[in-house]
Amino acid sequence: MLIIVKGKYVLTSEGLKNDYAVVVEDGIIKEILPSSQLKNIEGVEVVNVKNGIVTPGFINAHTHMYGTVAHGIHTEKVIKDFTDFLEIFWWPMVEDQIDSELIKATTAWACVESIDSGVTTIVDTLEAPNSLMGCLNTEKEVINKFGLRAYLSFEASQRKDEENSLKGLDENYRFAIDNKGNELIKGFMSIHTLFTCDKEYIMKAKKMSDEAGCFFHMHLSESIYEPTWSLNKYGKRPVEVYDELGILDNNILASQVVQMSEKEKEILLNKNVNMIHMPLSNCEVGGGIAPYPDFIEKNGNVGLGSDGYINNFFEIMRGAFLIHKAFRQDPQVMKGKEVFDMATVSGAKSIGRNDLGKIEVGAKADLITIELDTPTPINEYNLYDQLILFRNPHNVSNVLVNGILLKKDGKLLNIDVEKIKKDLRDVTQKLWDKQ
Repeated sequence: MLIIVKGKYVLTSEGLKNDYAVVVEDGIIKEILPSSQLKNIEGVEVVNVKNGIVTPGFINAHTHMYGTVAHGIHTEKVIKDFTDFLEIFWWPMVEDQIDSELIKATTAWACVESIDSGVTTIVDTLEAPNSLMGCLNTEKEVINKFGLRAYLSFEASQRKDEENSLKGLDENYRFAIDNKGNELIKGFMSIHTLFTCDKEYIMKAKKMSDEAGCFFHMHLSESIYEPTWSLNKYGKRPVEVYDELGILDNNILASQVVQMSEKEKEILLNKNVNMIHMPLSNCEVGGGIAPYPDFIEKNGNVGLGSDGYINNFFEIMRGAFLIHKAFRQDPQVMKGKEVFDMATVSGAKSIGRNDLGKIEVGAKADLITIELDTPTPINEYNLYDQLILFRNPHNVSNVLVNGILLKKDGKLLNIDVEKIKKDLRDVTQKLWDKQ
């Protein structure tokens, strides 16, 4: 199938191109050329955004799609710190309650929010210990209907019992193996943290990950709790423990990475560990402000994620762009292009993909168009600031994944948004009524 995507601008790997077109065939970018050089080919679908820009689709490099059920949830319990958040709220009231019905409803809504926000790839970790086994296939069945690209995992841990902990690893391993040849949906290995997984369990998970040929993910020092716990338990901070186990490499995906010592930063950089920044959810749980400007300054690879909290990807980019400026009292920290790269090409690199997150010949045709009806001019100097600060999902007019249109002229195709919303509201109410 041949499709042409034209814009006032095209944001390519080589820079901003004026009045260019992207020629897509069979899900691959075949040509990038001036619109004036396009041949008149009959029967070819043309997406033309005369006052818009064609950019790579965003990559949500760490999310929890099921997390939508907690949006607005109320508890009488007092949450004082991250430990309280997990032990008296998140685990018993949310995570342990997730079943197949909730997985289907939350996954469907996450797909709606993703497409609407210009996200073309989702990297999801499902936390639902009472939904094993087969829960990742449940997610897959829903995502298949939407046409998004996704990497799926189950958050394995030892916090319940041995049988459940082994099921979690097996769920990830089998799903990764079974979907190796799947173009759009693949699996990866994921564990929770050091304080819910012992060393032997982590080593077993890494071995299974290597055997399955997938990357390995862990949540890392989201608050001061894990470093404090690790120092008390092992006499070392978390990154030092992982390094001692010999598992840190370019195939590791570490999300959060908030509370870091200088030594830990150096280890992560030296081992080329991929990291994912969640600026907004870190604020929600009071975890702290992650030191990502330090990593970026030293060429560490950093992606961007929603953590299942606020899924408007423009809001997440704004968070990354603004929070560090305020925290460091330095307006030059976290430049617009750095943040946009986190949302695209760096996010792709974090999951081992050099064919996503960029517009160049041979890359996958995961593209979005953003309308540029801004009240002030857009140019090569202010482009990233304008996109990050002053655009929103309703400005995303078209979304293509693997060369297939999922959103066209501002409307999601073949998706009953109101029904999906109602279904989620109904099952969420059931969950909330249990509290």
